[in-house]
Amino acid sequence: MTIEPLVMLDRFLLYLTYGGNSYENTIGSSSIILNNSHFLSSASVSCSSNSDSDSIPPPYKTLLPSDLIMSQEEVAKQAIKHALKALKKRHLVEEGAHAPAYIALSRPIISQGSEWKEKAENLEMELQQCYKAQSRLSEQLVVEVAESRALKASLQEKETAMAEMEKEMKQTRDECSRLKADLEEKVRALELVLSEREELKAQLEQLTIRATNAEAENKKLVDRWMLQKMQDAERLNEANALYEDMIERLKASGLEKLAQEQVDGIVRRSEEGAEFFSESTVPSVCKHRINAHEGGCASIMFENDSGRLICGGQDRTIKIWDSSTGSLSQSLFGCLGSVLDLAITHNNRSIIAASSSNNLFVWDINSGRVRHTLTGHTDKVCAVDASKVSSLHVVSAAYDRTIKVWDLQKGYCTNTIMFHSNCNALCFSTDGLTICSGHVDGNLRLWDIQTGKLLSEVAAHSLAITSLSLSRNGNVVLTSSRDNSHNLFDIRSLEVCGTFRTTGSRVASNWSRSCISPDDNYIAAGSADGSIYIWSISKADIVSTLKEHTAPVLCCTWSGLGKPLASADKSGIVCTWT
Repeated sequence: MTIEPLVMLDRFLLYLTYGGNSYENTIGSSSIILNNSHFLSSASVSCSSNSDSDSIPPPYKTLLPSDLIMSQEEVAKQAIKHALKALKKRHLVEEGAHAPAYIALSRPIISQGSEWKEKAENLEMELQQCYKAQSRLSEQLVVEVAESRALKASLQEKETAMAEMEKEMKQTRDECSRLKADLEEKVRALELVLSEREELKAQLEQLTIRATNAEAENKKLVDRWMLQKMQDAERLNEANALYEDMIERLKASGLEKLAQEQVDGIVRRSEEGAEFFSESTVPSVCKHRINAHEGGCASIMFENDSGRLICGGQDRTIKIWDSSTGSLSQSLFGCLGSVLDLAITHNNRSIIAASSSNNLFVWDINSGRVRHTLTGHTDKVCAVDASKVSSLHVVSAAYDRTIKVWDLQKGYCTNTIMFHSNCNALCFSTDGLTICSGHVDGNLRLWDIQTGKLLSEVAAHSLAITSLSLSRNGNVVLTSSRDNSHNLFDIRSLEVCGTFRTTGSRVASNWSRSCISPDDNYIAAGSADGSIYIWSISKADIVSTLKEHTAPVLCCTWSGLGKPLASADKSGIVCTWT
């Protein structure tokens, strides 16, 4: 074996120990040694004879003969160990040499890193605060934008309102100018009216003087008239004496009964109607149910001694019916208000209607035309009656506290009676000289038709009188009242002849009309419950109760022939009973 392998090994080890640049080169050299183990073993054997093993360093120690028995693998391992120790030592030396520089370099970097970290944290906090500030500013911006829009809309509304107010102000100025012009015109008119008032005042003073003179003249005329009346009374007394003498003569001729009826002023039946008169019967059956008027029927009556029924209602019409067949015979138009009461002249030629229009209307039955419109009342006319002896005289009562006497031939008022209590019902006496009136204060009063003086009065009821019905003989008058009672009074003495009332009988209105039968034996009165009660005058008790109406019954009337009985209610239904 030559020395070259050993020299190569020494160089390799020196290279690894002093000339290597990195740990990776050392590892690479170790792999070369492992791959050349055969070479190392041969080198060690060749060098063992050159020097002492103790004086040579381990890597360069010459192998002894005792060591030749070591296998090549152990030599390789030993060499590797020495190489690794050398490498470790070199690494420690280099690390010790480089430590101060590393520490010097790492200190500023560490201190700078902490400062940078602190600065980064501060910047991050500032960034977060900026984000928060930006969020708050964004919210404020949104709120301010919304407020700006709202203010803009409000500004537009106020500008619109200002424009409207300017327009209204312009209109108001125009209106003010117009009103100012009107005011000036009214002032001029007022001045004119004041001047006219002064003129009228002067005329009134002149008229007052003339009225005073006229009153003086009227007093003279009244005195003359009273003198004339006294002369007439003397002539009338003479005529009465002659009349009594004539009656005596008539008694002698067998006409005593007729003469007595004429003296008493009672004509029970006319010669034309005598054959049709019969005693009244108590009705029990509804013969006809007639839908007569719309809105109610306030007044019904029969023609004198006839079966023809006349009714008036709120529909402003007068209708005439055939009571035997229930058919409509005639309709009268021209009334300007609701019909509150009806009357017919004793000759059956004219119908008079009291109206809520403050007027009375007079129709001619034959022609069906309005003959007169009687004006003079200042409130609704609620009662009317015609004289039983003359076809010319009519009396009416209204809610203006007046009773007026009318001349149908002339068509105007001949006398006016004024009283403090309104009159709800009235009727003529059989002689045509006295007016019976029933008032709201419950009193029954008698008036002289010629002078308008109050003859007598009586407190008939505690509440308002609603109806008056004179008996056929003219001696008794039936009064009905809101106190739900019906009284009979002797018209000559105003004494009560009988009182009729019953449980359930209630007067329906201030103009509910009751009636006496033609034979003066029965009383019929309607009630608010739709019933009709019939009393016997002699028995003073109810003899029949008729039920057919479904509304309050406002009026009843009996035919002069004795039957039928007719009734009308608040819904405009008229029923005839037999």
